[in-house]
Amino acid sequence: MAHQLPLSSASSEADLHFHQAALLALLYVRGLSCRDVNKLLTHVPLARMVTEPECLQCYGVKADIIGALSALNMANYERKIQAFKHQGIDVIALGTSAYPELLAELPDAPLLLFCRGNTQLLKRPQIAMVGSRSASLAGKRCAQEIAQQLSATGLIITSGMAMGVDAMSHQGALMATGQTVAVLGTGVDICYPRRNKALRDDILAKGLLVSEFVPTTPARAMHFPRRNRIIAGLSLATLVVEAERKSGSLITAELAADYNREVMAIPGSINNPYAKGCHKLIKEGAALVESAKDVLQELGFSAQNGLYIKSEPTYCEDENSILRHIGYEPTCVDDIASSAEVPITELLTQLVDLELEGLIESTSEGYVKTGGG
Repeated sequence: MAHQLPLSSASSEADLHFHQAALLALLYVRGLSCRDVNKLLTHVPLARMVTEPECLQCYGVKADIIGALSALNMANYERKIQAFKHQGIDVIALGTSAYPELLAELPDAPLLLFCRGNTQLLKRPQIAMVGSRSASLAGKRCAQEIAQQLSATGLIITSGMAMGVDAMSHQGALMATGQTVAVLGTGVDICYPRRNKALRDDILAKGLLVSEFVPTTPARAMHFPRRNRIIAGLSLATLVVEAERKSGSLITAELAADYNREVMAIPGSINNPYAKGCHKLIKEGAALVESAKDVLQELGFSAQNGLYIKSEPTYCEDENSILRHIGYEPTCVDDIASSAEVPITELLTQLVDLELEGLIESTSEGYVKTGGG
């Protein structure tokens, strides 16, 4: 079930600026978590939270938090937002049309996403690929090959830019379309690990860097589990390539399952300690994956005439067709979902199918119908 917030769409640039600044201010209030704010926003409008915080008392908010909210100087946070934009950092706020629909479903959805690169990728169907930093040579090669093949079909590869499987997954996507999303456990202006600077620069040029942490935030151990929930939350499915039984990759997979997303894993040798986590997931019901084809089929695609399309295509030009809601001018995913009244998770899968059939094309502004549609 989607996590709905009663936040009105910003009607002007000033409204959007205040909306972003208000959420930024909440990040600095000690003792107020993303989960707390998401829950409160189902009852209280954002503007009222920061201008009339005493109203939160009836929702069990502690006096010290209300006091901190009362002391907020919103002008300071509006200046911070403006400074981020001057640094080339896009700020995407929860409750606005630019915010990824799948991520908004999380009970602890990030209040803000700080981005550098192509933010349109956040609206495209994504597959999370995660695994060990110390993966075997075979595991790294497997990650790169599958990522490259999946990227070539139009899916966006999302990972955490760590060494090992993460880095090779990004690299595979860069070798295909270049469209990959790196979710960071630092500020978006920090390169971590430093050995991945060249990779980071390549992603910045072709893909997207994204973080919920304000710029200049350094790497801390507690940041990475929070980053993992974003990786899982953005994606239709999570594929684990190699992982130990106790690892961050398995945490990401567990989060994906909690979010009702697909979980997949690649098996390995019984003598490989980095395969044991994957074997555990498969025993618990994760889909066993040996190739990119397996991933596509698990998502409902099958190979026909060299393309991956739905086993039972239903896309004809009738009143129930997704195609009817896409024109020859770019249409964004949000507008298609609203017009077609289709859940975003289902819609993203169908859009990939239509693109593979050559009926639509993806642009920086949305989807357009081709001559074949």
